[in-house]
Parts: sequence; C-alpha cells; structure tokens
Amino acid sequence: MKNPWMSMYLSAANRIANTARGQATAAVKREAAKNTRQLTQVWFDSFLPAAGQPRKRRKAR
Repeated sequence: MKNPWMSMYLSAANRIANTARGQATAAVKREAAKNTRQLTQVWFDSFLPAAGQPRKRRKAR
C-alpha cells in the first residue's frame, strides 16, 4: 500500500536536493570559467606587449 505522506515528503526532499545540486554545479562552472579567463589573460599578457604602452625603440646610430 502506498503512503501519500511519504511520497510528498520524498518529492519535496528531492526537489530541495536537486535545487542545491544545481546551484552548486553552477557555482563550480562559474569559478572554472573565471579561472580560465584569468589564466588566458596572464598568458596573453606575458607574450604580447600591452596595447597602451609604446614599444621599446632601438637607439639610432
């Protein structure tokens, strides 16, 4: 025999657990994307000169 109260309780518990899992997954993805952007920026900054700064010029002989 089915217990309607247990069914409602478990449905609510699953809804809460899935919401928490979704929020945690979204937070991890946001953090990973932020770290990827920062790492990419560091690599580009180390290999390319900054856009606003003039390049070093050789002295004319």
